Amino acid sequence: MLDVRLGDSLCGTKLMTRPDYARMTAWRRDFGDFDPFGDFELLFPAAVLGLGMIDIPVRYRARTYGSTNIHRFGHGFQLLRMVIIGLFRIKLGFGRGGVH
Repeated sequence: MLDVRLGDSLCGTKLMTRPDYARMTAWRRDFGDFDPFGDFELLFPAAVLGLGMIDIPVRYRARTYGSTNIHRFGHGFQLLRMVIIGLFRIKLGFGRGGVH
């Protein structure tokens, strides 16, 4: 959807410069700030603003303590909602925050 190949876009590790983050924050004010996980609110503006992204694979090991806080279906539907919103607003240009 963003014309960038990412393996694990929700791993939580992102790196950006302070000026780029300021641009992303300004872009989100137009697009809408409703991402429950915070990953799409970084990925969407980075792609639209042409900031560049690279994917560095992360290797996970078996959990040694605790349990996951992720609810597979409930959170999965929230993520699907974000992808659909991004598709319509960014890729297809409907609503706020379309391609500029």
